[in-house]
Amino acid sequence: MAEIKKAAEVKHPANPVHGSLQVADSFNNELTTLNLGPTHPATHGIFQNILQMDGEKIVSGVPTIGYIHRAFEKIAERRPFYQITPLTDRMNYCSAPINNMGWWMTVEKLLGVKTPKRADYIRVIAMELARIADHLICNSILGVDTGAFTGFLYVFQEREKIYEIYEEICGSRLTTNMGRIGGMERDLSPAAIAKLRTFLKDFPKVWAEFETMFNRNRIFMDRTQNVGPITAERALNYGFTGPNLRAAGVDYDVRVMNPYSSYQDFEFDIPVGSNGDTYDRFMVRNEEVWQSLRIINQALDNLPEGPFHADAPEYYLPAKQQVYRNMEALIYHFKIVMGEIEAPVGEVYHSVEGGNGELGFYLISDGGRTPYRLHFRRPCYIYYQAYPEMVVGTSLSDAIVILSSMNVIAGELDA
Repeated sequence: MAEIKKAAEVKHPANPVHGSLQVADSFNNELTTLNLGPTHPATHGIFQNILQMDGEKIVSGVPTIGYIHRAFEKIAERRPFYQITPLTDRMNYCSAPINNMGWWMTVEKLLGVKTPKRADYIRVIAMELARIADHLICNSILGVDTGAFTGFLYVFQEREKIYEIYEEICGSRLTTNMGRIGGMERDLSPAAIAKLRTFLKDFPKVWAEFETMFNRNRIFMDRTQNVGPITAERALNYGFTGPNLRAAGVDYDVRVMNPYSSYQDFEFDIPVGSNGDTYDRFMVRNEEVWQSLRIINQALDNLPEGPFHADAPEYYLPAKQQVYRNMEALIYHFKIVMGEIEAPVGEVYHSVEGGNGELGFYLISDGGRTPYRLHFRRPCYIYYQAYPEMVVGTSLSDAIVILSSMNVIAGELDA
């Protein structure tokens, strides 16, 4: 395992308050109530933290969520399976293709559809590009929150190149609606492969320069080391997964523990930290970008021949030319689009390694045309509950960078 090491020791701040607001300290000093959000730009989303401040020191905090409550799980239970993908786009919109692929794999698990190797590898390429984009956004904005704006502007040019690759794969950019039951809606085009090759050649230099700006920067290190630490035990108790858990020293990664989409074919390391603080979270994501590049190179160099979707005409839309000329294809097209194909009775759970951790889909089917019950395991919703504990004893400026390093996405907080 590739380990991220740091000499500084973790010193956990005292945590006198859990789950409630404290009104005064032992010296009867008056405390200040501060609303951090829901419209503060540094919260990176529409959610609120009610902080009790003793001067610059945070005494306690209570998070409030639900400002963009969309009830998307209930909406999904009234939609045919293939129409649910746009809802998954709007959870972690920084890495939407991972959400899309995780949902399709869940449906395929219910239906018993086996995807061909070429489809698996194309999905891996799309998901790892999304992971790079997600970490790129998180770490560059963490730089902004510590006063360094240049890195953010520099790497966002690379994010644009990733979105151009998305366009070649599926025609969309931010909310991609990528893939279908059984595979992909189209094969990788020569233009997509060319843009991928260019990105794989140019991006490593850019990311290395980004790391040079931050990794050993004295100001950045002072702002992030020993700030918002969490132990492995506490992280596990809270249900942490993803980079936030690995930064605390636990090498849990869904791609390794429960391989999907042929991830067992690829060689890559799981970077882990030791202190679980803001700096370790930053460093883990930095290294994961390098590992994602490594996976994409392997997938592209060893891209299998063959079909890019499964032979599942009941669930996979036929090509438009076949619909025009073949009655059977026309019938399947009509039944799929109108949501008239019933799924088998079953109960499945499938998870993927999202940009922020384990993204899971719990699906119950009663044999109808829509899910009987559907629950999305959103990693941000789970680890955001630890934020009040992590900020107690810190300053307001520390609370900003802690939240930024956790990479809480507001789209994953509602249900």
